[in-house]
Amino acid sequence: MDSYIILVAFLLLLAFFDLMVGVSNDASNFLNSAIGSKVASFRTIMIFACLGVVIGATFSSGMMDIARNGLFDPEKFYFSEIIWIFVGVMVADVVLLDIFNSFGLPTSTTVSIVFDILGASLAMALYKISKSDGGFTELGAYINTEKALAIISGILISVVVAFISGIIVQWVVRVIFSFDYRKSYKYFGSVFGGIAITAIVYFMIMKGAKGASFMKDEYLEFITAHNFRLLVGNFVCWTIILQLLMWIFKTNVLKIVILVGTFALAMAFAGNDLVNFIGVPLAGLESYKVYAASGVADSSLVMNALKDPVNTPTVFLLIAGLVMAATLVFSRRARKVIDTTVNLSRQDAVEEQFDSTLLARSLVRGSLNLSGFFESIVPRRWRKRIDRRFRHKQTDEDVAFDQVRASVNLVVASILIASATSLKLPLSTTYVTFMVAMGSSLADRAWDRETAVYRITGVITVIGGWFITAISAFTMSCLITGFLIWGKWIAFAICISVVGYFMFRSLFVSEKEEKEKEQKKKKDVALLNVKSITAAKVFESCNEQIVSASISASKLYYLTLNNFLANKRKALKGLHDDVYELSGQTKELKNNSYKVITKLQGDAMESSQYYVQVVDATREIGNSVFHIYKPAYEYLDNNHTPFSAVQTTELTELNDEISVFFNMILHTLKNRKYENSSEEIRKRKVSVLALLDILQRKQLKRIKRQEVSTRNSVLYLNILNETKNLTLFTVSLVKANRNFYQTVLGKW
Repeated sequence: MDSYIILVAFLLLLAFFDLMVGVSNDASNFLNSAIGSKVASFRTIMIFACLGVVIGATFSSGMMDIARNGLFDPEKFYFSEIIWIFVGVMVADVVLLDIFNSFGLPTSTTVSIVFDILGASLAMALYKISKSDGGFTELGAYINTEKALAIISGILISVVVAFISGIIVQWVVRVIFSFDYRKSYKYFGSVFGGIAITAIVYFMIMKGAKGASFMKDEYLEFITAHNFRLLVGNFVCWTIILQLLMWIFKTNVLKIVILVGTFALAMAFAGNDLVNFIGVPLAGLESYKVYAASGVADSSLVMNALKDPVNTPTVFLLIAGLVMAATLVFSRRARKVIDTTVNLSRQDAVEEQFDSTLLARSLVRGSLNLSGFFESIVPRRWRKRIDRRFRHKQTDEDVAFDQVRASVNLVVASILIASATSLKLPLSTTYVTFMVAMGSSLADRAWDRETAVYRITGVITVIGGWFITAISAFTMSCLITGFLIWGKWIAFAICISVVGYFMFRSLFVSEKEEKEKEQKKKKDVALLNVKSITAAKVFESCNEQIVSASISASKLYYLTLNNFLANKRKALKGLHDDVYELSGQTKELKNNSYKVITKLQGDAMESSQYYVQVVDATREIGNSVFHIYKPAYEYLDNNHTPFSAVQTTELTELNDEISVFFNMILHTLKNRKYENSSEEIRKRKVSVLALLDILQRKQLKRIKRQEVSTRNSVLYLNILNETKNLTLFTVSLVKANRNFYQTVLGKW
């Protein structure tokens, strides 16, 4: 069997996996607006998106030339060289995108594939130059620098264009509709919908038809000849249809626009981005066909055939579209990436995913100063009228943003992407949709002084991630291709192992972990998904969460001290994720308390007070465990002197005492036998505090006698202090929960 068949089969397998990995990353591009505005059920949104992806895949044929000859000159490479370039590109692309998906960061698959091809081509060009004793000046003959610079500059320009377009269009539309859009859209809704759908049809169908694999020349000639008539006819027809739907069926026009926009943006994504996933493998397959039919040796066959235009078979494009659609439905990683974009666009404050940075704080301060300047030159009367249009109206709907902004995001992004596709420019759909969403968020005043620094940090992080993608893709692809050139089939076997590991982790391990996290998250935020809740419901949900947190705290405290005293660094390191998860869980519980209180039915002031006390105590318990674990692990990780036998005995006794204490606490919380346990808990608390006092005195005597080092003393006393906090806050938790229980249910 021809050994090159193995390489081609491997490329096609990677195409399949890259489709899944890439779609998981790019799903946020066309789903976040519909999901963020909750315009329909998740199932309905997915149906429109999947149809758009499958149909859009057939419009991508014209983009496939980018992978064949857009970034390098195939005439300069032999078949035996170019096939290794393609393998290096795909291995690097799959690994890189999988890593970004693991962190839930949307990155640009276009940037990734462009720099993968550049890196692999450079590696092979350097190899050929070194063999021919040439100089670096010859690189320009191998790399299509003009086209590469055009693509890269186009991607960068698209960031600015998308952001400014989002700001301008959203500002104008918001001034027209205001946040109380249900009144305004009765008069302007059909016209707005007509313009939006006409724009989508024009850019998606009429402009994008040139890249369709099934489009005949006579159809294209007809569309070109009747461009204006088709445009006006579309607008008139859609406006009339939408107005009739409003009058007769009371249809919400904005919902139609959003669902059509979701379909259009999914279609634009598939049409523009499909080359990122299957372009290189199909180019590899085409190269092998040329080689098999030529009868020329692999090291002598120049691949100038790749310069010829190709019409990709529709069946290949449809299969790719179906794979992407299936990934949309089943991938939980896709939802993780969607969450990042939606949370950065939210109109209300949420648990922010990113911390503030110096750059973000500086930008916010600069924006406030600039805003103050404009306010001073704009007449006060105008400012008041405009401010009224941007006054956010609180509703019972738990949505990230309203349907007006969702419509703008979808229409503007799909128009920009479809325009680039018609020009055969591999525009980054992630860049465009993300920056349109950020621009519309800024125009909609979603970034207020409460959230701006965190949102800007998130935007900077994502954009920085794209630039890191470029550098990483170029470097990784160059190194992998160089490794393949040097090691040939042995290197190829190693690459298969690496890709196999990432495929297994992504398809089985990571999906399982994401499923568990998703189920847990749904359970934790169940209270936030309803319009109003009773105090009894809050207590039941809260009690379940604090029992879970207390179990985790008890377990982690015991294992932290046990592993630390036994000098088991790896075992202690293994607790890292659980400790941080407990800290995050208690932090989220506290941050969600505001929303829970606003949804409480009736006058529940007393219940709210005890609920806040319970949440605060739980948060402090998580903090105490964290502040015991972190310095203990750092102490062990830095190989500092282990605790003495006496100190180990003392802390072991303390660990056992705390275990008994937590068992009593958990029994009380689970069974709600507060009247029977109150005195026992008080006695146990006194016993623990007395032991802590004794241990502290012993340590102070050791310090006085200079028997211990500074780091030893700091850590030992920190453990005692945080254990004291843990004990006191746990008792406070039980008391507050008892009062909460009595207030809500009226009994002990």
